Amino acid sequence: MEPLLCFPDPLPAALTVALREAGHTLCAVARPEMVDAAEQASTKDGWGGAVVSTVEDPSEAMALCRHVRRREVPVAPLLLVVAPHQIGDLALRDELFDDLCVLATGAGEIAARLEHLLWRAGQGLRPDIIEYGPLALNLETYQAAVAGRVLDLTYMEYELLRFLAAHPGKVFTRETLLSRVWGYEYYGGARTVDVHVRRLRAKLGEEHAHLIQTVRSVGYRFGQVGWLPAST
Repeated sequence: MEPLLCFPDPLPAALTVALREAGHTLCAVARPEMVDAAEQASTKDGWGGAVVSTVEDPSEAMALCRHVRRREVPVAPLLLVVAPHQIGDLALRDELFDDLCVLATGAGEIAARLEHLLWRAGQGLRPDIIEYGPLALNLETYQAAVAGRVLDLTYMEYELLRFLAAHPGKVFTRETLLSRVWGYEYYGGARTVDVHVRRLRAKLGEEHAHLIQTVRSVGYRFGQVGWLPAST
């Protein structure tokens, strides 16, 4: 992945850490006129995108945005990071950026927004994710989170939750769950499913425990009536 053009120099420390932990190489410039020289020194194929903060010097930040978007090959995607009081000033300037994020939301969210922009532009690899309402399961890292809170799950708890979330609205008997999640050679009883469901509900928390519903005399179903899975 090509380096990201960043402004100002230096970026806020927390943002720098979040972007680097996400695997990005950063090249920060202090002024718009430094962009072209920095590009020649840093990359052969152009910038992978840009993160521009207006917090410290909004006029220079917007000048940089104009410069990189009006070139023969515009820099994109461009994520603008703003202070809360600056949002109203951006209403007529959205042609200069692809998305914006308020700095107060935190560096982690800013990095996540950038990843989404890169993925939409075909420049990033979005991991396989199952999303349903507040629940997100990353199939590459075996990590699950509900409403942004990472869940501490055992391997089989994760596998059970993954299987149910991949089939929202469908009812499974305990015997089917045993064979599909634990495997045909598993000799434990149906009680094993009940124990794991109880643990999952506890870890999801009272607010989200209803994501796993009991269907009396049959088994379990994932999802809340009336909800639609998040688009991926």
